[in-house]
Amino acid sequence: MKVLVACEESGVVREAFKRMGHDAWSCDLLPTRIPGQHYQGDVRYVILDDDWDLVIAFPPCTDLAVSGARWFKEKQKDGRQNKSINFFMFFADLDTPYAIENPIGIMSTRWRKPDQIIQPWQFGHGETKATCLWLNGLPPLIPTDIVEGREQRIWKMPPGPDRARDRSRTYEGIADAMAAQWG
Repeated sequence: MKVLVACEESGVVREAFKRMGHDAWSCDLLPTRIPGQHYQGDVRYVILDDDWDLVIAFPPCTDLAVSGARWFKEKQKDGRQNKSINFFMFFADLDTPYAIENPIGIMSTRWRKPDQIIQPWQFGHGETKATCLWLNGLPPLIPTDIVEGREQRIWKMPPGPDRARDRSRTYEGIADAMAAQWG
């Protein structure tokens, strides 16, 4: 299966699908952290230039997540939020099977409620990070390894130059579940 993991610079999900034998590619404006099949650039051109059997999209959540709600008025006024909504909806308008991932945010009211909300602790990681999935042509993920010791590590991360990248990185257990269950 030919899989595109959109807006993923970490390479975690791409590599999970590669391990399952799929022709998996990632695409992001940034270079990939894990060497592999990666397009660096605007994902909208990559999607339109090829036929994909599956798209898993991680559109930026900076202007959409409720964690940044105190800045929503400013983001609405200067157009950032509308631009982010339009980019999110680019994926929602695809005809191919897809999963769109984002934290709890405004897309639940601006578009529709997610098909599923997952947590890292359901997939082998003792942490909390509510993650919404909007699905088209895919079943909800089935938890693979429910663990104890649930901590808010992501929320507690200290400031730093790589904080946003580290916060958005997909957990290996979730990536493996995506590859095993959707691949």
